[in-house]
Amino acid sequence: MKPHILLVEDNLDHVALIQRAFEHSAVQITATSSLHEARQLLATHSFDLIICDLYMPDGRSDELLIITDADVPLPVVLMTGHGDEQTAVAALKAGALDYVVKTPATLLELPRIAERALRERRLFIERQEALQALQRNERLFRAMIERSSDAVLIVDRHGLVRYASPSTRHLLGYQVEGFLSQPVSSFTFIHPADRERVKHTFFDLVRQSGASTITEFRVLRAGGGWRWIEATASNWLDDPAVEGVIVNYRDVTERKLMELRLQHGVLHDALTGLPNRLLLSDRLSQAIKRSQRHPDYHFAVIFLDLDRFKFINDSFGHPVGDRYLVAVATRLYRCLRAIDTCARMGGDEFVILLDDIASVDQVISVAERILQQLDRPLEVSGHLLHSSASMGIVFGSAEYNDPAEVLRDADIAMYRAKAAGKSRYVVFQPAMREAAQARLALEHDLRRAVTLREFVVYYQPIVNIHSGKLIGFEALVRWQHPVHGLLSPAAFLNIAEEIGLGTAIGWQVVELVCQQLAEWRQTLSANDLSIHVNLSARQFMVPDLYARLVQVLEQYNIPPQSIKLELTENTLMEYSQEAAAVLAQLRNYGIQIVLDDFGVGYSSLSYLMQLPIDQIKIDRNFIIQIDQNHHSQAIVNAIVNLARGLHLEVVAEGLETVEQVERMRMVGCDYGQGYLLGQPLPTEEASQFLQRAMM
Repeated sequence: MKPHILLVEDNLDHVALIQRAFEHSAVQITATSSLHEARQLLATHSFDLIICDLYMPDGRSDELLIITDADVPLPVVLMTGHGDEQTAVAALKAGALDYVVKTPATLLELPRIAERALRERRLFIERQEALQALQRNERLFRAMIERSSDAVLIVDRHGLVRYASPSTRHLLGYQVEGFLSQPVSSFTFIHPADRERVKHTFFDLVRQSGASTITEFRVLRAGGGWRWIEATASNWLDDPAVEGVIVNYRDVTERKLMELRLQHGVLHDALTGLPNRLLLSDRLSQAIKRSQRHPDYHFAVIFLDLDRFKFINDSFGHPVGDRYLVAVATRLYRCLRAIDTCARMGGDEFVILLDDIASVDQVISVAERILQQLDRPLEVSGHLLHSSASMGIVFGSAEYNDPAEVLRDADIAMYRAKAAGKSRYVVFQPAMREAAQARLALEHDLRRAVTLREFVVYYQPIVNIHSGKLIGFEALVRWQHPVHGLLSPAAFLNIAEEIGLGTAIGWQVVELVCQQLAEWRQTLSANDLSIHVNLSARQFMVPDLYARLVQVLEQYNIPPQSIKLELTENTLMEYSQEAAAVLAQLRNYGIQIVLDDFGVGYSSLSYLMQLPIDQIKIDRNFIIQIDQNHHSQAIVNAIVNLARGLHLEVVAEGLETVEQVERMRMVGCDYGQGYLLGQPLPTEEASQFLQRAMM
């Protein structure tokens, strides 16, 4: 928008000359020939500059100086004739910007004078606007500071408070005046545990121009009670407008308490409130580092597992189980010192860190005290519950570098305690770790063996001890280990069952037996031969047992009567109700059922009569003692007579002497199995044995 100039001149020649002078200037000129009209134009229009003749027909133009805007003065340039200089100077003192003596030459200089006048007016307006903005910002800043929930301090480089905002009283309850000229280092309302840290933080910041820092500390309110404060401090000491450290601070007590609650939840067990694995690992890590720095410092770890918790949980439900765990945690905690840590690892496992122990006896004393406490019954929800614990103890040493190593060894010792009969403690020995590592290696090899089908079957003859005729074999699994050679079931089968591989191995044996039996039936016409196959309890109870057996037999065209399934009496008694239905289904199909290791379990005669069993195998322990122990002879006689009464066939296991065979013939036993009659044979030798028997 062009600058607007009001020209007040009654001499038309001068007006024309002035307008011609401004022809090439980017301005708009409005001309008037009287002061009266000039006053009207000023009242209704906006102008940036007045150029006027000092003497007009209706008065003097310097009176226009009075009516211009006082906030943004309107510059006035006066034109005078010769001899009017004194009057013009008086007008300048009254506020006129400039004056010119009217000559054709000076009038042509008016554009330059006008440009200067307009520039000065622009600068004046900009300064005014900046000042007004500054005043507005200052009022806004003051309003924000005075009404903010945050408080502000300005502290000089010596730590003296130069300014404290009104919010100080709201936040801390102290009068603002009490803060002024007070050194930060003497703020006694800062918590003693935080005071030195706050002091160091402040003076470290003072030494770093332009730096900022955030810190949290506790303060005591004037009315009492500690509050958490978060302070953001910025070093403005080198800024001339501030020359101080600006500290913005606010109350973060609620957030801090929430953080502490969350932190407690992260580091503690939700059920018992005890430290969890994470917090235990941290404290155990500190104990390890301390033992490495101080040879005289010792610690110990007790890994504890409740022996009967699963039974309690299954019998009374999880709510009772949870309350029982809380009660156990309380008893464990009472057995310890304040410096010790009792943590819950999950489930029914607890770990105790005994800190700064004086002797091994001290740790043993704690373990025995725990056993005594847990031996006492606990009343939970109206139930009187009994339990015990198996514990593994590790004495810490500088050789450990990681908490996981300590827990690993304590866990190994704990499982030794369980294996030894539970309700006891076992102190870890390095040999246990080697055994555990060997076990892990064996588990790994077993999984590989199942995948690669490394298992083979050996066949032990079963003979009619009256005629000497071979009537079948018992299939016995062996593991052809690629490194350790041929391994017997004692070396791996229990472990395979524990890690859930027993069933897979069992099915591989069934398939190998059917393959071999099919070959013997085809090549040797061994149509009357039967093979005994052992089933574990887990394999016996798989839902698709019947369907899978039928599928394998049909795949190799094996008659069902050629397979006899051996199950221990403990398996049949444990699953008596379920077993009856499964056995009936197998029996109806034609598969015969053999009760293995009879006499060593807890069989019931009523179950024996109800279950569809075809044959009983007398446990070899009775056979071994039959020559020396009259009780064993009596038991064997009773078993044979019982079997005859139930129309069951009887097989004597473990026949190793001629005398044993003769005694079993005398009591009426039908069949025998043992090293005297034939050792377990690999497939090729079993084929030769079968071939000779059929000649």
